[in-house]
Amino acid sequence: MRTVVCPVYGSPEVLRVEERPSPTPGPGQALIRVAAASVNYPDVLLVADKYQISVPTPFVPGSEFAGVVTEITSPTTAFGVGDRVSGTGLFGAFAEEIVVDIARLSAVPDGVDLRTAAAFGVAHRTAYHALRSVAEVDADEEVIVLGAGGGVGLAAVALATRLGASVTAVASSADKLAAATAHGAAHTIDHRAGELRSALRSTLPEGAHAVLDPVGGALSEPALRSLRRGGRFVTIGYASGEIPCIPLNLVLIKGIHVLGFQFQDLPSHQVRRNDAELVELLTQAKVTPHIDAVYTLDNAAAALRRVADGKAVGKVLLDLTDPP
Repeated sequence: MRTVVCPVYGSPEVLRVEERPSPTPGPGQALIRVAAASVNYPDVLLVADKYQISVPTPFVPGSEFAGVVTEITSPTTAFGVGDRVSGTGLFGAFAEEIVVDIARLSAVPDGVDLRTAAAFGVAHRTAYHALRSVAEVDADEEVIVLGAGGGVGLAAVALATRLGASVTAVASSADKLAAATAHGAAHTIDHRAGELRSALRSTLPEGAHAVLDPVGGALSEPALRSLRRGGRFVTIGYASGEIPCIPLNLVLIKGIHVLGFQFQDLPSHQVRRNDAELVELLTQAKVTPHIDAVYTLDNAAAALRRVADGKAVGKVLLDLTDPP
């Protein structure tokens, strides 16, 4: 099989395509013929060895995929050969085939194509769980989404709107803000056009109820200052590459709740509820991922470079059905 390999840590350009033997599934595992794989920012960090977890080289990057089951070694009623599935993992998805624990697979609903399934999972689950279970966003609330042009940010704009909130999208380009508007944002702010704190105060004079922050860096503090008393600030990640330092007196004075999002911290019953609601939204096409660009396996380095440089609007995919 053909696969993308990270031979040494570095920039996306270190990646190369190699032929490797097809993997063999063990007990409780399935072999998947990958149709599409999503490129996420943590993939860039893993290749650079700048993620919180280090993967020894050489390794196959890629944390999100969709495809078709071609082999199962253990009897199971969950999936069978020929089933369309999606899945996630720390690495291994940028390959024509991947072995995955059956417990980590999800069925792709009828009527949903595999590209859409590959682009939907991580970003939309992250955004929805953060909105629904951590920020506990209600209808008619004001929500600020930082990094609103990225995968998680754009998903958060669409999903917060579906929850009935009014969204102020903050991003770095006209294209990203246009996409946010198309996905339901009521207000948009280009943070490179001027001081973010003033722009937020002008847009939301009474303050926001919640902030979702997958970016960090210099945007976090002015967004936090824009919260009304008792507001919720949810930190999801640090795509800017900078972990912000927040003056704690702001939290004290305004009674702000600063919350961190991680999947493992969520109650299992809320995860089941949220995932069921997401599947319904996807199946009914009420929310669909914004796919910015699709690359072949041979152009995986270019795909990661687009994400690394912050040029992607929504999701970037690798299509593994195209011939080399």
